[in-house]
Amino acid sequence: MNDCGCEKARRDLEEYLRDEVCKTEHADIRAHLESCPSCREEALVATTLTEVISRACKETAPEELRDQVLARLRAVQATAH
Repeated sequence: MNDCGCEKARRDLEEYLRDEVCKTEHADIRAHLESCPSCREEALVATTLTEVISRACKETAPEELRDQVLARLRAVQATAH
């Protein structure tokens, strides 16, 4: 296991976080993150952002909003014919 350096760690960070790098690269990037506070902070920001976006994508619109949108679409369709 080698420290791959900031340049490689930052370049491959997204793939590392999605577990899309080979085991050797994964170990090297992990070693770098353990020893580099700056890159570790960048990894934390990326992880947090990914989690927040993931949660936001799972939220659904309120039922009332859905009903309003459907009613408006029906009204527009009715006047278009």
